[in-house]
Amino acid sequence: MHPNPIYHSETPGRNLAWARERGFGILAVSAGDAAPMLAHVPFLLDEDGTEAHLHLVRSNPIARALAGGELAARIAVSGPDAYVSPDWYGVRDQVPTWNYIAVHLTGRLSLRPQEEMRALLDAQSAHFEDRLLPKTPWTTAKMTPESRDRMMRQIVPVRLIVEAVDGTWKMNQNKTDDVRLRAADGIEAFGIGSEARLLAALMRSL
Repeated sequence: MHPNPIYHSETPGRNLAWARERGFGILAVSAGDAAPMLAHVPFLLDEDGTEAHLHLVRSNPIARALAGGELAARIAVSGPDAYVSPDWYGVRDQVPTWNYIAVHLTGRLSLRPQEEMRALLDAQSAHFEDRLLPKTPWTTAKMTPESRDRMMRQIVPVRLIVEAVDGTWKMNQNKTDDVRLRAADGIEAFGIGSEARLLAALMRSL
């Protein structure tokens, strides 16, 4: 996370709402002197932001490590990001930078009882299938019992108890309004895809 406090002005509520809406991040778990173990995971964040629910493939090193008990962990949730050319500012003596949004959920990670796996998978799929309406939602009921049970044996339910939330919203807040808005115009004009447009819109909303 960027250390400048100017980029950490969003409320915990907005940081949690952003993480909940994205619903996907990088799970990082401490591994002693070794490099951190990482996994890219979809997750569900409960309404008060105190628990994140996810699943891992049973063979994942993090899942195996959790067999020994809970571990310190963090989920890093990335938002839109884009390179910022100093030419877009319209003022002299500027340098390139990168604007981005990132929210970190930090806490204690643990395995949950295997009996919870079906309910978690149904909740996860329902959450994301709802975004595809009016498509008829996919459910585990569409699978044959044999295939469903075989798949269930390969994954494990996991919970992160969230103890701290931090967010970096780096969107040229250190510039004057006119300079920041010119940078937003540049990102929208030269950026790629909807993420660049979203970042530009957020920069304009400050």
